[in-house]
Amino acid sequence: MKKILALVLVVCMSLTMVSAFAEGKSAVDGLTVAFIPKVSGNSFFEAANDGAQKYAAEWGMTVDYIGSPDASVTTQLELIQQAIDKGVDAICISAVDATALDEKLIEAQEQGIYVSTWDSDVSPNARAMMVSQGTAAVLGPMLVDMGVESLTERGVDVNGEVKYVWHFSNPSVADQNSWYVAGDEYIKEKYPSWVAVSEPFYSNQDPAQSVSTGEAIFEAYPDIDLIICNDSTALPGQCAAAQNKGLTAADVTITGFCPPSGMTTYLEAGICTRWGLWDCGIQGALGCYLAAYVSAGNTVHVGDIVSVPGIGDVEILANGDLVEGQETAPENNGVVLLPERVVFTAENVANYPF
Repeated sequence: MKKILALVLVVCMSLTMVSAFAEGKSAVDGLTVAFIPKVSGNSFFEAANDGAQKYAAEWGMTVDYIGSPDASVTTQLELIQQAIDKGVDAICISAVDATALDEKLIEAQEQGIYVSTWDSDVSPNARAMMVSQGTAAVLGPMLVDMGVESLTERGVDVNGEVKYVWHFSNPSVADQNSWYVAGDEYIKEKYPSWVAVSEPFYSNQDPAQSVSTGEAIFEAYPDIDLIICNDSTALPGQCAAAQNKGLTAADVTITGFCPPSGMTTYLEAGICTRWGLWDCGIQGALGCYLAAYVSAGNTVHVGDIVSVPGIGDVEILANGDLVEGQETAPENNGVVLLPERVVFTAENVANYPF
């Protein structure tokens, strides 16, 4: 009798799932995901939320934006607790610190609230999935190559001495720091004549601090050739600092990562000619979908392909594919990589309205 009841239960569950899909429902229909950016008001994170909201509407899922203009560990811990108290089904977060949020996120997962990260990660045991814009081996050299192209455009011999410096959030932001490390290694290998005038400058994802830090770079190194800003707050801040100093792309090369919406004014003003990014709208949406997908009871393993409606198939990779040496749990743990990145210039920026 128990076997018959179990069989009936399985059949009923299967019929329910078939019925749901027949009605056009997605695998995450009816679920709520808390979307927590590093900082609200930043064009990168707002664009990611816009993408998440757009796709969530198509999936029948709710994305609850829980943000703050204060990019600090204390604030993000409070926001995570808010999400837990609201009883959300999943959390999608871009972490301000690589380890400081672990305990609180593990607490959330122990309550059945699965976590995904995007843009910046936490420890692998504190989340299910990570949606990454790319490996450090890809993004570090990309930052340098954009600088090389712009330097060459203004007549600088890139095989000679080039004075450069990095400007980003801070060393505890794991992804940005890994891009800096990989990029600097790439410089030493390919452009040995270049000179790093200083250790990196940090502005902690604070818009005002990014401008004052940018001005400090110009005051300390008036003959600087290249400033690489691998942070979407630092890049426009550095460009604003150049504008305040009366400098243009003919005087100094500034490049980095930022959404087009945060940089078009500096492109039009002739302060920056080239910068890059990826489709952060898709990244935010993917992070929300994967967190909800696991929370809905689906199980994934490394090597599995998940078909995301409206976006396409994504493969679950091992955490070690992103950060060498990191372990991956047997199930519901891993990394998804975005398929491509974009370099923005005057010729193509109008094609990317985010």
